[in-house]
Amino acid sequence: MAEPAHVGVYPGTFDPLTNGHLDIVARATRLLHRLVIGVAVNIGKEPIFSLDERVELVRAETAGIAARNGTSIEVRPFSGLLVAFAREVGATLVVRGLRAVADFDYELQMAGMNYRLDPGVETVFLMASERHQFIASRLVKEIARMGGDISSFVPPLTLERTLARVRG
Repeated sequence: MAEPAHVGVYPGTFDPLTNGHLDIVARATRLLHRLVIGVAVNIGKEPIFSLDERVELVRAETAGIAARNGTSIEVRPFSGLLVAFAREVGATLVVRGLRAVADFDYELQMAGMNYRLDPGVETVFLMASERHQFIASRLVKEIARMGGDISSFVPPLTLERTLARVRG
C-alpha cells in the first residue's frame, strides 16, 4: 500500500515575493510531496501588484525550486478561510515562516484558530534563515518607493517588475 502524499499550503500575499519567501518554499519542498502556494487576495494590505500578477510572479520565481527539488509546486489564488482552502487542495499542513518573536505571537494565534476550525490541518513553522530574517514585503515596497536598492531582497523578475511599478 502506498504511503499517503504529504501536501502543504504556504499562504501569503507575496506583494512582492521576497528571497525570504523563496527560502521558505525551498525548505518546505524538502518536507512535502506537494506544496500549494496560496496567493491571498487581502485587499487591506494595498498591494502594488494585482492578484493575477502576484500569482504569475510566484509561479515564475518558484519554477526552478520545483525542478531542483522534484516536488510539485502549484500556485493558486485564494480568498476566504485558509483551512477551507487547505481542504479544497487536499492539504493537511499549513507552512508558515517566522522571522522574529513578533511574528510568533500573531502566528500562534492564527494556528490556534485554524486548528479549532479544522483539527485535521496542522500548522508547521519554519524559522527564516539568518540572512532573510529581516526581510518583509512591506519594507521592500517602502525602500523601492524611496529609490533604494532592493536587489538583495527579491528575485530578478520580481525586482524588474517591482521597480517598473513603483518608479514607472
